[in-house]
Amino acid sequence: MTKIIVDGIEIEVPAEYTLLQACEQAGAEIPRFCYHERLSIAGNCRMCLVEIKGAPKPVASCAWGVRDCRPGPNGEPPEISTKSATVKKAREGVMEFLLINHPLDCPICDQGGECDLQDQAMAYGVDSTRFHENKRAVEDKYIGPLVQTWMNRCIHCTRCIRFVTEVAGVPDLGAIGRGEDMEITSYLEKAMSSELQSNVTDLCPVGALTSKPYAYNARPWELTKTESVDVMDAVGSAIRVDSRGREVMRVLPRVNEAINEEWISDKTRHIADGLRRQRLDRPYIRENGKLRAASWPEAFAAIAKAVSAAKPDRIGAIAGDLAAVEEMFALKSLMDALGVKNLDARQDGTVLDPAHGRASYVFNPTIEGIEDADAILIVGSNPRLEASLVNVRIRKRWRMAPLPIGVIGEKVDLTYDYAHLGAGPDTLAEIVSGKHSFAKALKAAERPLIIVGQGALTRADSAAILALAAKAAKAFGAVAEDWNGFGVLHTAASRVGALDLGFVPGEGGLDAKAMAAAGALDVLFLLGADEIDVAPGAFVTYQGTHGDRGAHRADVILPGATYTEKSGLYVNTEGRVQLANRAAFPPGEAREDWAVLRALSDALGSRLPFDNLAQLREKLVAAHPHFAEIDAIAQADGAAALAALAKLPGKPLNEPFASPVTDFYLTNPIARASTVMAECSALASGARREAAE
Repeated sequence: MTKIIVDGIEIEVPAEYTLLQACEQAGAEIPRFCYHERLSIAGNCRMCLVEIKGAPKPVASCAWGVRDCRPGPNGEPPEISTKSATVKKAREGVMEFLLINHPLDCPICDQGGECDLQDQAMAYGVDSTRFHENKRAVEDKYIGPLVQTWMNRCIHCTRCIRFVTEVAGVPDLGAIGRGEDMEITSYLEKAMSSELQSNVTDLCPVGALTSKPYAYNARPWELTKTESVDVMDAVGSAIRVDSRGREVMRVLPRVNEAINEEWISDKTRHIADGLRRQRLDRPYIRENGKLRAASWPEAFAAIAKAVSAAKPDRIGAIAGDLAAVEEMFALKSLMDALGVKNLDARQDGTVLDPAHGRASYVFNPTIEGIEDADAILIVGSNPRLEASLVNVRIRKRWRMAPLPIGVIGEKVDLTYDYAHLGAGPDTLAEIVSGKHSFAKALKAAERPLIIVGQGALTRADSAAILALAAKAAKAFGAVAEDWNGFGVLHTAASRVGALDLGFVPGEGGLDAKAMAAAGALDVLFLLGADEIDVAPGAFVTYQGTHGDRGAHRADVILPGATYTEKSGLYVNTEGRVQLANRAAFPPGEAREDWAVLRALSDALGSRLPFDNLAQLREKLVAAHPHFAEIDAIAQADGAAALAALAKLPGKPLNEPFASPVTDFYLTNPIARASTVMAECSALASGARREAAE
């Protein structure tokens, strides 16, 4: 620790701190435009100037280290001033320069009300200018359907360039020219290809880069802000949902160091239009092959008639990928009351089962723990598409100090260097036996990390693959007293919560694929299950939000609420319990899913033992206590889980692994209803075709 005096206050800070960090540690406010805690230091804007006693001129505090400060003549700690007349005059001068070319079009700018330049011009600027020359004019650039450019406003902070290069790992942006002629642009003016590109709109301190889908839709002071969590994948990113009236206007990231830091994927951010398109807003009944609008009593009566005519072993229920814990618990309770054993939430056919222990199906090292790994083996996964923020953490770890990363599966661009070890299970078997060269890297690692993706777990031989992965984890010491490096990377937001609930077939029950087969059941309940094809024959009740695959197959449709329209618990791929809060209300006659199931239970003569959400959660926590610990990860026995997995039977097939996510932008009903996501998907597929040619 180093002593330093800031505005007369003596503090101790680490020597590797910058002056900006040291000043903020002392409680001083330092303005900045180019500096960002998660990006490299550029020192472009000079807004963070401070005065060091004895220095000939003010220095940029973001680029000056504490260890670079010289002590006083008698060994006194360095003295820093952030409020002197010299600093005030310097900052006013910098602000005056920044505003020379700025168009000052705040009334029409989407950044208005959230603009760093506005705020700092008020706090540190002057009320006049000495410049009367014509302002610089810069042509706007096309960089894709998500980010709108207004390059006249750009102040050359280069945050956007540093983000796409360092964090996203896809250097789509750069600078050409120098001085006043400098311009931020994409290469060949093509659309940006990163699935994280819209984070540059949050980073931009002015209105040069704004959200194109959100343009001219609302002002920030009109919006109600609700903290929630993302369900577009299983990462559980912290988000803020901004709504106006009944309509969700936009989704922004919240800071959560343990999960997404302060980034979110483009799919998370831009599905807002999908929340209101193709919505189911009333019950429907299929008559003579066509759906007609019906009342709730009519719909319930039709379901009750079908259920009463079927035996319990001919009834089943499948939960979808976006279902919250509460409605899955309610559906399971209803099926249990009816004596039904055919339950499943694994539409993709994975063999993950709570019977093997919780550590057998969660990402045990945690997302933050990726930064502690010293060797990584990825099996059957494309984390860039399946869990973009997990891929960002892997890249962050790789940038901290390059480490051995091996991939078994598809050869794709993951934004960091890795060794492509092979395409299928035979390579994994070689590593387990120690015959493969990568086994040496895993053996030498103190904290090896083995990531098993759904591309390896949704095959006919997934039990054998899981057993091989568990044997690899045991062989290379991935599970120790202070480290569990065996991680399952999920793609569905509801999956871990469903496994925690035991939403899997009971003794003698059918799994999801068996239930969907022709002639398997007489009655099938689909709780937002849109990723599975149900064969003709069964009477299908679909409870969901959009007119997607499940609704097209349904005989009765019960309209539900999306994740922004209800308060619900989700469990992310780490096993972390999270709470999504209601930001808006469902359209028309649609209701929260647990309430629909509670009303349906009356019609079926098996009344559920709760009348409100608080009572439901009380029952839930009584049955599964760990759901009471919000933002916490329940402890699991990793060694016992690995031992159970290693005993799974089966022989691996000689087929290459393939990621289940073929189109990043269209993975669920909300995304498929979004016109913005459709445009992104079309661009991405076009880029893939060009690359193939």
